[in-house]
Amino acid sequence: MRYFYDTEFLEDGRTIELISIGIVAEDGREYYAVNSDMPAELIRRDHWLLNNVWPHLPLRGYKSSLQYIGDGQHAVRTSDAGTLDTSSVLVKPRWVIANEVREFLLAEPDPELWADYGAYDHVALAQLWGKMIYLPKGLPMFTRDLQQKWHDLGRPELPVQTDGEHDALADARHLKACFEHLAGAA
Repeated sequence: MRYFYDTEFLEDGRTIELISIGIVAEDGREYYAVNSDMPAELIRRDHWLLNNVWPHLPLRGYKSSLQYIGDGQHAVRTSDAGTLDTSSVLVKPRWVIANEVREFLLAEPDPELWADYGAYDHVALAQLWGKMIYLPKGLPMFTRDLQQKWHDLGRPELPVQTDGEHDALADARHLKACFEHLAGAA
């Protein structure tokens, strides 16, 4: 069974802190969770994460506006970051996410993991269980990368993601659509 996944994370060059994870199975099942143990204050201080990832999370009190940036383009600017809505069923402790992801990915034998620019995604996934050697039995120690497949096929045109960019579940859905497009072009 193929699983297409994306993670959003905070990284500082030494560590990767999971923010959210979205997974879409080739049979259509989906999983999404937001890490309640994430360092929210550090994420809110990171300008890029605050404007690109944070707005997609379950929040209370979030306010934003569009700012004109030229050439007919607008960017979302956060005016009140709000707080993570910990009452949302999507917001869970890391240990719960680890258990649910393990069950989701091992529902069928021999899972095949796919990500887009997936090196950091695989680390964020593997760190749900600690060291790489603690990966649950049956999970691969690597993730296949859409970018490699795309390059190997001569870089054909891919479907454009029209919304939800940097929302882990929306990105995982788009990854699956791109994979299916490439499989049809091969």
